[in-house]
Amino acid sequence: MADTPRKPSREEAEAAIRTLLSWAGDDPGREGLLDTPKRVVEAYGDWFSGYGEDPAEYLKRTFEEVEGYDEMIVLRDIEFESHCEHHMAPIIGKAHVGYLPDGKVVGISKLARVVETYARRLQVQEKMTAQIAQAIQDVLQPRGVAVVVEGSHECMTTRGVHKRGVSMITSTMLGTFREDARTRAEFLRFIDVGSGR
Repeated sequence: MADTPRKPSREEAEAAIRTLLSWAGDDPGREGLLDTPKRVVEAYGDWFSGYGEDPAEYLKRTFEEVEGYDEMIVLRDIEFESHCEHHMAPIIGKAHVGYLPDGKVVGISKLARVVETYARRLQVQEKMTAQIAQAIQDVLQPRGVAVVVEGSHECMTTRGVHKRGVSMITSTMLGTFREDARTRAEFLRFIDVGSGR
């Protein structure tokens, strides 16, 4: 296993921002940009806080007193903000998460926290979708997990082809959601993706 690279100091990170400001053609010493390196580093600390969190920890506290409930649980429209790992441009969207419990359930806010943890890392949407589903599957061991993510990619709308109003939809289906078309269809009806509801 490779060694983890040394994390640069805050001062080194701020110096890197000053370099980028100069590279862009501006003067990092001018009044309006003096505090920009500090602000950008603070923003990065927030945007990429998912690297310091373990999504499995959010799923470990479960409840078994559910009166035998074993039907689908769906949390839809979980808003997220992420950044693409190719251009570091924002990805803004919604995630929809469903699972079929097998004797235990988790608090619904924990599902949103799993989404948030993975979103607050440099991402590609396909990978993020699979990571969310696999984390839920690994910890809860339900009969199935379904995750659908809808995202608008600013790397496509603000640069390159400059196409606005385009969203990407990705899905990962595990267990019963993959094996049973009726279960999958029920989940997709619940989340009603792309209907503009």
